[in-house]
Amino acid sequence: MPDADGVTLAGAPGGADVVLVVDDVPDNIALLNDALDEAGYTVLVATGGEAALALAARALPDIVLLDAVMPGMDGFEVARRLKADPDTAPIPIVFMTGLTETEHVVAAFGAGGSDYVTKPIRPREVLARIAAHLHQARAQRQARHALDAFGHATLVVRERDGRRVWQTALARRLLAEHFGGDEHGTPPEVIAWVAREALRRRAGAEAQTLTVARGARRITFALHAMPDSSMDDADGGTGGASAEWLVVMRASDDAAIVEAITLALELTAREAEVLYWVVKGKTNRDIGDILGTSPRTVTKHLEHIFAKLGVETRTAAAAVAMARVKELARG
Repeated sequence: MPDADGVTLAGAPGGADVVLVVDDVPDNIALLNDALDEAGYTVLVATGGEAALALAARALPDIVLLDAVMPGMDGFEVARRLKADPDTAPIPIVFMTGLTETEHVVAAFGAGGSDYVTKPIRPREVLARIAAHLHQARAQRQARHALDAFGHATLVVRERDGRRVWQTALARRLLAEHFGGDEHGTPPEVIAWVAREALRRRAGAEAQTLTVARGARRITFALHAMPDSSMDDADGGTGGASAEWLVVMRASDDAAIVEAITLALELTAREAEVLYWVVKGKTNRDIGDILGTSPRTVTKHLEHIFAKLGVETRTAAAAVAMARVKELARG
């Protein structure tokens, strides 16, 4: 049963996909919980909008099943708030509704829904929709991780207000380190560039990047149309100011590459630095000189790297690193 905050957790093995069910009707919750639990999912339950938002922010579920009509905050508002937060924006939302009129379906998608199912709930249909959207979300996560692994920090910016719709871990860190501000906004110079570049793209002009200097590091921004953007207008636009654009950031110094290795291989920052220079062909003595440490310490770091990567030699460690990065890129 839900606790005082309208939240409960049903069991499933650790590492299972997490489904957040948001509904105020106990019978619906019981039906979905049984079906999802039997299918091997970890089930989180919230019986109201506020509880759903708090739980989603804390647990970051893999998908949300969201009742459209609830007392207090309705599902449409819950979806809008989830999509406004960069942490929860990538989570697919499947609406559950008895409202099949066109305006309600449009409202569901307009609020950020990926799909909808109609009530009364049919568990087999729900499970099929969940599987499809989890597969798509997993592929998108792999694509974002691959970009991070190559040192490309990625975010999606909404043209009308410059808000970050979602961002990779590396994008979040680079923006925080070099521009400050909150996690939702985009630096003013980047917002202005996105607006100018979007207009230029619609006019058929050649793409231009933005470079912003921050100390010894230069951050370069490149703008790309989203894969699902409308390209029907004659000039190849993306649907006007409501469009969302993919922005790829790249830092031009060694720190960005080391950061990418850290994220891709789950190494410590120092281990990633050592492996970076191993890939570059440097000896332990060279690496010690570069990092201001002794060759003995470098050797210790390499031992930890070998253990984490399951290899025994420097050459093998470099090969595994490169193969892993390529694997992420292929998604």
